Order: sequence, then structure tokens, then C-alpha cells
Amino acid sequence: MNVITSLPELRAARKTLPGPVGFVPTMGYLHNGHISLVNAAKAGCTSVVASIFVNPTQFGPNEDLAKYPRDLPRDLSMLEAAGVDLVWTPTPEGMYPPGFQTWVEVQDLTRRLEGELRPGHFRGVTTVVTKLFNAVRPDRAYFGQKDAQQAAAIRRMTSDLDFPIEIVVCPTIRETDGLALSSRNIYLNLDERKAATVLFRALSAAKTAYEGGEREAESLRRIMRELIKAESLASLQYVSCADYDTLEELVTVRDKALLSVAVHLGKTRLIDNFVIGNPADK
Repeated sequence: MNVITSLPELRAARKTLPGPVGFVPTMGYLHNGHISLVNAAKAGCTSVVASIFVNPTQFGPNEDLAKYPRDLPRDLSMLEAAGVDLVWTPTPEGMYPPGFQTWVEVQDLTRRLEGELRPGHFRGVTTVVTKLFNAVRPDRAYFGQKDAQQAAAIRRMTSDLDFPIEIVVCPTIRETDGLALSSRNIYLNLDERKAATVLFRALSAAKTAYEGGEREAESLRRIMRELIKAESLASLQYVSCADYDTLEELVTVRDKALLSVAVHLGKTRLIDNFVIGNPADK
């Protein structure tokens, strides 16, 4: 496995990789969710590139950039075991040199949900992903469904900017009790970890109601809201039942929709989502 830091080295190494090339961008501190993306890339591509970069521009002033977990040797060992061909580990100074002032922004999609609570977050995400795409030039790029709004914004950006890249969104990987894998789960104490299953339980209850015939979006939101509020350690930020592509809140579920939640457990913020609906449900 080739590990590279500088952009010129990356461009030279990229020329040697047989295509199609799959790309898995990460912020490191890897878990089985990340490895599932690598496995999907390996299944669909001849060569696989991963990046490890804790992107400072997607963190707000009161967020956990300094405390974000990092373990590069462990990450590289996991990626090598998974069969990655090349890993790019750029530096903040390399990605954002002095005088940097150009940004990529997806507007409407990022004003809601996470974007409303984390101003500037998605501008940082879409800018860094644009830079990663330009550097790696993959044929396919792989993202997790857990960060559904991020995936939607990247799909929109890729289409709007005419990137010749297929965006592949892979299923959320979960613990046996349903908690979605996240690098931030390590922040939870034992009681918070037990309470964290409320996200999965709330989403599951709403999905069950949908499968039982409930189509009123506010009823689905109410089910999630009430379950989360019943958990004493959980502080609810939002519940949503929105159009899968536009993320506009729905009145009635008539097609593919996204159920999503954001919750604080102590100082740890967790998000999760389920996809429901299809045209046959109309």
C-alpha cells in the first residue's frame, strides 16, 4: 500500500493505477463502517484510493476539531488489511495554503437539518470533497448513508459541477443493538452508550408505523419525538421526515423519504436516519 502526503506525489502515483478507480474519503479513526465502503469500492473497481484528512473547515467554532479522535498508524493498518492501493494523507496547510479564499457551496440542500444547526459545515464539506475529487480523479466515490445530508449534497454538487464520478451511497453499519457506527461513539460513557440506542429505536418505531400504513409525516415525526423525549439522557435537536432528494419536510409520504434524527447525549452529538418509501407505496 502506497501512503502519500504531497499533492504532486499523489498525482504521479494516480497515473499508475489501473481503472476504474474507487475512492473512499475519510477523516480517520476508522471503524467497520469505513471498511464496508472500502469493500464496496474493491468489489466495483480495479484500484482503491482512500484519504485520511480531518477537515478543519467543516468544524464550527464550538465543535470538537481539537478533540476529534486520531490514530493514523491504526488507520493505515486497517486500510492495508482491507486491500487499499493508495492512501492520501494531506496536511491542513497543503489543502488550505495561505491566501485560500475559494469555496464550493450547495445552497438549498444544506440550509436545513444539519446545515441549520451547523452554519458553514457543508461549505467546508463540499469544498474539501471538490478538492479531493480534483486531486484523486476517481471513477466512483463511496459514502455512507449515515451522513445522509452530506451524501445528498455531494450528489447534487457532483451533478451540478459535471464531475464524471459515480457517487455510491452504502448502507449504514450498526452495532448489534442498532447504534450506527461513528467515530464519536467513543465519547459516550456507559450510561450514555446504553441510552444512545434511542436513535435507532425511534427511527425503527416510525418505520414500523409507515410499514403499517401511516403516511402522515407529522405522525411519523411525533413517534420519533416522543420516544426520544422519553429518554432522560437524550437532548433532542431535531426529528425530520423529508423528501429523500430535496430534504424538504413532507406533509404526506408519497415516495422515497428520509427519516432523520439528531440527539445530544451528554457532550456527544449523534445523528442517524432511515430511508422509507418507494413509488409503489403511492
